[in-house]
Amino acid sequence: MPAAKILVIDDDAVARELLADALKKDGHEVESFSNGTDALVRGQQTVFDLVLTDIRMGTVDGLTVLREFKRFSPDTSIVLLTAFGSLEGAIEGIKQGAFDYLAKPFRKEEVKLVVQRALDHCKLVRENKRFRVELKEKEEWSPLVGSSPAMLDVYKLVARVSESRSTVLLQGESGTGKELIARAIHANSPRRDKPFIPVNCGALPDTLLESEMFGHEKGAFTGAVGLKAGLFEAATGGTLFLDEIGELGPALQVKLLRVMQDQEVRRVGGTASVKVDVRIIAATNRDLEQLVKEDKFRDDLFYRLNVVRITLPSLVDRKEDIPMLVHHFLQKYVGGTPSGVRGFLPETMARLKEYRWPGNVRELENAVERAVSLSHGPLVTPDDLPESIRTAAPLDAKAALLSEEDEVCLTLEEVEKRHLIRVLKEMKGNKVKAAKILGIDRRTLYRMAERFGLDLGDDPEAGDKEPAEKL
Repeated sequence: MPAAKILVIDDDAVARELLADALKKDGHEVESFSNGTDALVRGQQTVFDLVLTDIRMGTVDGLTVLREFKRFSPDTSIVLLTAFGSLEGAIEGIKQGAFDYLAKPFRKEEVKLVVQRALDHCKLVRENKRFRVELKEKEEWSPLVGSSPAMLDVYKLVARVSESRSTVLLQGESGTGKELIARAIHANSPRRDKPFIPVNCGALPDTLLESEMFGHEKGAFTGAVGLKAGLFEAATGGTLFLDEIGELGPALQVKLLRVMQDQEVRRVGGTASVKVDVRIIAATNRDLEQLVKEDKFRDDLFYRLNVVRITLPSLVDRKEDIPMLVHHFLQKYVGGTPSGVRGFLPETMARLKEYRWPGNVRELENAVERAVSLSHGPLVTPDDLPESIRTAAPLDAKAALLSEEDEVCLTLEEVEKRHLIRVLKEMKGNKVKAAKILGIDRRTLYRMAERFGLDLGDDPEAGDKEPAEKL
């Protein structure tokens, strides 16, 4: 793993030194402290990639360290160190923004796995910020929202292609934000001071669309009472966004190809050509390559359009962005309502993360707007959501577990351990119920717990009326 700057905080000298030595052997630059007070002072003097802090320490405990680092160094990943007796504190820390926790006593493989994931997360956050700086926010387009790996790849392509004049093809399902990306490319290009003109190629019949795009001469057809310049001429020097490009008919495909090749248009009913300087950004929710194979779309036009292709992920493929998107839309709509909504209940957010979002980001925005409008209190409840979301079947337990961890690659052993802990917590430590849910007998449950270093606290034969104290 690449070297990083890591801060270790633990009042247990043995645990602190063992952890620091293990990290140094992996090539990392490590500083260690026995208390949170001195560590916070050091944290404000230098930038750390990762902080590993014990929870239970003196007056400045691990949760205080977490909150302070989130304030003055929000990009730093925080991993909490905990004994099983303080597992509740670790879970509370996760809710407050900690990346993960390590349970004492540490195992070398587990330390390496958690540290690597935390450092990868820190790198991703910083790259995301860097590329978002490159995409300078403009008043004419809303800021891009999301920090998932899939969206980071989109940001990179947008940042790199904006300065060029290359044609861009945007692909993605309806509602994924293709026009927003097109506007971002234009707003960060040398053409930013010239027009950005969107055209929905599926909204008009070909005859009317031809006149709109290329213009017409007086008398070219019934109703053409005067000369009209088309959208290509209006967009000269700027960008023409051709949405739903896959809906173009054969005749218009030929004319569009000619304009792209020659950079000139001929108005309907005219004989003279007019020079234009237009950048084309096209978008579609259809598979253009398949349309080419079916002879429904010209291959030469496809190659002209497909110079730089950017594929936008569906919302179900970037569910980790949902809380950020919800906050963005909340800020957008809360000012227009008297409800004073300040946020969403955890169970409401959980319902949003479980839903499959066939309408993607557009559907999420509509759901947030509706919820904000109908909410009677400061926090949005599940009852404020649209019926389609309230009544949708939730993901099953395994899928929900994987969706929470979909940004990392876990070993099967780690998945089993986390699921075992989750089930025991849900059952309030009742081993009989936990074993039933897991589909195993109680002896097998104890063997699993022993393998993972979990103390269930009583004998398998001694009854199970009291919850385990250490989970």
